[in-house]
Amino acid sequence: MTLPLALYRAATGAGRPLIEALLRRRLERGREDPERAGERRGIAGRDRPTGPLVWLHAASVGEALSVLTLIDRLLERPLGVLVTSGTVTSAHLLAERLPDRVLHQYVPVDRPAWVARFLDHWRPDLALWVESELWPNLLTATHDRGVPLVLVNARMSARSHARWRRTPRTAKALLDVFDLVLAQDETFAGRLRDLGARHVAVAGNLKFAAAPLPADPDALATLLVQIGARPRWLAASLHPGEDGAVWTAHEIAARTSPDLLTVAVPRHPHRGPEFAAAARARGLTVALRSAGDPVAPDAAVYIADGMGELGLFYRLADIVFVGGSLILHGGQNLLEPAQLRSALLHGPSTDNFASIVAALDDVDGSVRVADGAELGAAITRLLADPAEVARLAEAAAGVAAAQAHVLDDIAAHLEPYLDRLAAPALAHARA
Repeated sequence: MTLPLALYRAATGAGRPLIEALLRRRLERGREDPERAGERRGIAGRDRPTGPLVWLHAASVGEALSVLTLIDRLLERPLGVLVTSGTVTSAHLLAERLPDRVLHQYVPVDRPAWVARFLDHWRPDLALWVESELWPNLLTATHDRGVPLVLVNARMSARSHARWRRTPRTAKALLDVFDLVLAQDETFAGRLRDLGARHVAVAGNLKFAAAPLPADPDALATLLVQIGARPRWLAASLHPGEDGAVWTAHEIAARTSPDLLTVAVPRHPHRGPEFAAAARARGLTVALRSAGDPVAPDAAVYIADGMGELGLFYRLADIVFVGGSLILHGGQNLLEPAQLRSALLHGPSTDNFASIVAALDDVDGSVRVADGAELGAAITRLLADPAEVARLAEAAAGVAAAQAHVLDDIAAHLEPYLDRLAAPALAHARA
């Protein structure tokens, strides 16, 4: 263990009062689940199923949704599946979408005693970690117990790569716990190899294999009646600092489409009232979904701050701007609206989904904008050109459909690990 990891372990072991205080603060802010607080301390909320158990850790909403198709593939075998995540939003979404045989728990906070309690109870036989969240105590403790670890859908942004290169021994020590690393693309694979990951393969982006986001048909029908024939566009997964650009874009596009409706979906639903206040300060009439406001004829902006409803709003508008891309965040998932045949727009910051953007660029399947003014000009142009909207939507859908093989590729890499687990279970079942 490197000195930084030893210091981290000591600090998290001795830092219980501070960690408890942070958890209380998160609870007060609605970022922890009061009914399941024990799980964050490694106290199991469910019994362990008998037989082999595969544990998938998906940090938050995007990662959690991306593994649903992989979970379905795992359930073709005689295995139990445990999914952990760290956010309240992801837990609520998974409660709605996980199959009955799959258990969900909140991941324990990365404190040695709580990690040990979690592993003592669940005793996983295989651990699949999704994307890039690396908790040192949880990873090393899992590895030390002889549990095979695979990093699935791995990515490493340029910023994270540069940061880890400042502590190369620590990076290598953490990545070395993985028996296999399945990277999304060659760029991420190269960065992971540079940091010391062993047995790195490129298997594609699991998000390409995700099923289209669902939608409540009754809710969709209600909104379509309320909106009628009004022109509209959607600004999805907005982060703080991006909403101002969206209000600017609305003001520009509304010059030629006075009855324009802008539907804005905050990345974090609790920011809905904050976004609504900012839009009203610009003189815009706002309807807020969490307040039960209907989309009245005079509403210029509809703040869609419900939980887990992106699939609904992607079906509501043909023109979609995907946020996290006008700030230095790296962008949110463009594939979800692409699957639903949306004409896509995004900002310049798309490092989190570089391979998806590259595939879209190859077919001229999205529009890149730099700020609110360019976004407004693009919306104005697309509202006046339905044929171009249809072309962009078809190109994006083609990119999504062309990646159907990704799940098969990932499953093929996992097959040797799963065969080792399933064989004893099958032998027992036949006895």
